[in-house]
Amino acid sequence: MCALFKPYFDELSIPLPEKPETFGSQFEEQVQAVLDVAPPVFSFIFGIPSPEILDRCKSKGIKTIGTATTVDEALALEAAGVDAIVATGFEAGGHRASFMQSPEVSLTGTFVLIPQVADKVKIPVIAAGGIADGRGVAAALTLGADAVQIGTAFLVCDESNATREHREILFSKNANYTVLTKIFTGRLSRGIKSKLLDEFVLQEDKFAPYPIQRIFFNALRDAAIAQGKSDLMTFPSGQIAPILKYKRAAELFQSLLSQMKSIRGES
Repeated sequence: MCALFKPYFDELSIPLPEKPETFGSQFEEQVQAVLDVAPPVFSFIFGIPSPEILDRCKSKGIKTIGTATTVDEALALEAAGVDAIVATGFEAGGHRASFMQSPEVSLTGTFVLIPQVADKVKIPVIAAGGIADGRGVAAALTLGADAVQIGTAFLVCDESNATREHREILFSKNANYTVLTKIFTGRLSRGIKSKLLDEFVLQEDKFAPYPIQRIFFNALRDAAIAQGKSDLMTFPSGQIAPILKYKRAAELFQSLLSQMKSIRGES
């Protein structure tokens, strides 16, 4: 990793990161934090918690939402007893949340996945991926979804925690081009194409696994942000970014509702 990325650290005049003693919180600690806080909803990706964890959530009144990228994953989540399923298509930004097969072969589109999942499971289905306006909401509901989950359209809003550079590039022509890459964290995720991603497109087999890649790469990303070198930054984004219009969450939400209701003939 050091040999692979050293030229970029040199370009930013920063040292290579030291190997950390630990690689982040343990899963058991994260789960215990959720159980201690007991939020109304616990949404998770990359698999299914153990029956013991799901039972403890149920005993505390916590609704559980799992994430599926295929019909098989949706059926496994339903069999495990979760309360709802996020069915996410490959258009979505961020991580591909596949857990039964590799993400590279679990690339069904949202509007193909939704009716298949809705026809197979009896619990609520939440559509995600490639939805950013009322047309997408109406389409997802028509295809059998009970609700939608929207990421990129809210990420670009002033109220989000995204950096200024991230919000600006989502409104630029660069947002027309996204790729699936492991450079962010070591797990396949979708982000806006950049010089950095172009240079590593055929070298992803050399990346470290999650979370080592994420920890290593964060040092490079943080320095690139501080120095304003956008060609060395990475920006998660869904494929729907080119249609984004709103910079305020309230305006976006009102637009989603009004357009969806108009299409569906609702008052």
